[in-house]
Amino acid sequence: MKIAILPGDGIGPEIVAEAVKVLRALALPLEMETAPVGGAAYEAAGHPLPEATLRLAQQADAVLFGAVGDWKYDTLPRPLRPEQAILGLRKQLGLFANFRPALCYEQLTHASSLKPELVAGLDILIIRELTGDIYFGQPRGRRAAPDGPFAGAEEAFDTMRYSRPEVERIARVAFEAARQRRGKVTSVDKANVLETFQLWKDVVTEVHRDYPDVELDHMYVDNAAMQLVKAPKKFDVIVTGNMFGDILSDEAAMLTGSIGMLPSASLNERGQGLYEPSHGSAPDIAGKGVANPLATILSAAMMLRYSLKQPEAAARIEAAVQRVLAQGLRTADIASPGCTVVGTAQMGDAVVQALG
Repeated sequence: MKIAILPGDGIGPEIVAEAVKVLRALALPLEMETAPVGGAAYEAAGHPLPEATLRLAQQADAVLFGAVGDWKYDTLPRPLRPEQAILGLRKQLGLFANFRPALCYEQLTHASSLKPELVAGLDILIIRELTGDIYFGQPRGRRAAPDGPFAGAEEAFDTMRYSRPEVERIARVAFEAARQRRGKVTSVDKANVLETFQLWKDVVTEVHRDYPDVELDHMYVDNAAMQLVKAPKKFDVIVTGNMFGDILSDEAAMLTGSIGMLPSASLNERGQGLYEPSHGSAPDIAGKGVANPLATILSAAMMLRYSLKQPEAAARIEAAVQRVLAQGLRTADIASPGCTVVGTAQMGDAVVQALG
């Protein structure tokens, strides 16, 4: 089982190191190879996604990814900015299905920004389509406005696009996932104003005919954003497009206490996946040893479950994280009165010890 380790920038190397530490403690036959990505790759090779890094990712069974980005790269031409690395990996590997579970652990109920009774027992799975929508749609660019009230003025434009096959495959992923959970899918769209999402809604409705055992409802994205903070436990599986999924999953992360607790998996049709925490590179705290590594460690657990077919090992990691939280250990982002605040490496060590 070969894993490409891509730590990236900011806190990426720190949190990935702790996940690797946990993986090694499992004593599984894992081959791990590290390569630069993002700003670190730009510094080393002049491009955020060098050919050697892409080739390693393509040859691996799974990719463990940290985070990319730093303010000092904001003046670079867009194709050379660190964020282009993750977009390139998604496109080149065909990673169309993004799984973002949002669970509120019992020990972190009071760390949530919502009342404890609203988030106690929360267990949501957001499935985000990852290779279409406005992120990848063409045409895009800048030009002089050809019409409208400001004709001739500089304007920028992006294109929101979805094809029927793209929507069909992500809908099937969502319905299959719901069958393994509580049997409900909420499809989030903006069909009342966007043709793209009228197609989305129509296709999801058609695919649902093959899953009569799964409940389906549709919700406009603005209402979904409101319901996530009003009554989050009404959701089971949420399926939506790239842009809406990006926003809603970060909102859902705060229900769990911190985005530092939110793992993610991005899968292609072969089951190969890229696994990363849902948070960013946080350059303001990089090198200080205070970042929360639990989202990355839980991402490694998802990697074992989905791409490496090691569900028992995945369950061991998840149970170890729960034991550590039950012991009262917290990083600064999830700290509460009476707990013991630890750093990045100490939290990783605690998870290793809790593995037994």
